[in-house]
Amino acid sequence: MGGGRVQALLMLILLSTGTAAGAEPCARDDLGTHLCLERPAQRVVSLSPGATEWLFSAGAGDQVVAVSAWSDYPAPAADLPRVGDANRLDLEAIVSLKPDLVVAWVDGNSRDQLDRLAAVGIPVFWLAPRDFDDIARTIERLSTLTGHQAQGKARAAAFRSELAGLQAKYAEARPVRVFYQVWHEPLMTVNNEELISKAIALCGGVNVFGDLPRLVPRISTESVLAANPDTIITSGAAGQNTAWLEYWRQFPELTAVATDNLFLEPPDLLARPTLRLLAGTRHLCQTLERARGRL
Repeated sequence: MGGGRVQALLMLILLSTGTAAGAEPCARDDLGTHLCLERPAQRVVSLSPGATEWLFSAGAGDQVVAVSAWSDYPAPAADLPRVGDANRLDLEAIVSLKPDLVVAWVDGNSRDQLDRLAAVGIPVFWLAPRDFDDIARTIERLSTLTGHQAQGKARAAAFRSELAGLQAKYAEARPVRVFYQVWHEPLMTVNNEELISKAIALCGGVNVFGDLPRLVPRISTESVLAANPDTIITSGAAGQNTAWLEYWRQFPELTAVATDNLFLEPPDLLARPTLRLLAGTRHLCQTLERARGRL
């Protein structure tokens, strides 16, 4: 190969490498802010358990330097320093860690507190996934900001493929009317905008409180009796929250009680809108199949 051609090839390689290295990783968060970093983030602080799980799923676990309380998945997250919870963040501790990215949760973190971080030049990226496609996009966005695009794209593609399989399997399922209980005192549920309700719909269920205006509305025992759901579901492991379900047995006129359609779903799988929601939805679909068989 002639010297001129070699020199030209080397120049092309240098130019292409420089373009890749110099490209700023950018993504739009769920508040609509278009965030660009000078380089992929290497010191990341997570401010919710869901954000922590997302960062590890994006391949950035080794770049997470601190997390919020209750960040218990995956296991290595439990050993990381804590910088507060949804009620109070230790802003001084966060600043002292010199993060180049903070990942926050729209429904859990204080906008005022994090505006103070943004004011001192710390980039804040807000998450609030509301549907299944948001979950796939979130893994792609966080992997871009942390330098793991290939892993993010692969995981998002796998999620979309498995989701499509579930949707096809239950597309013609007979409807089951569902009351999903998220708390007992006060009695609380979810509306159709919440991801749990969208998982219910994917499985052929109908959320009896889906049309209520608030994302997590308070309701009354009387409203549950009036709705008369086919099944009542809450989250909890065996031995947890069983009292919540047992409470309804005092109302034998409820279809859910008469058919023994009272179920516990695995905690965290449905409560956190992360990649594990797919496993939670699959389990929920199996639960609703059991409920159909009893109606």
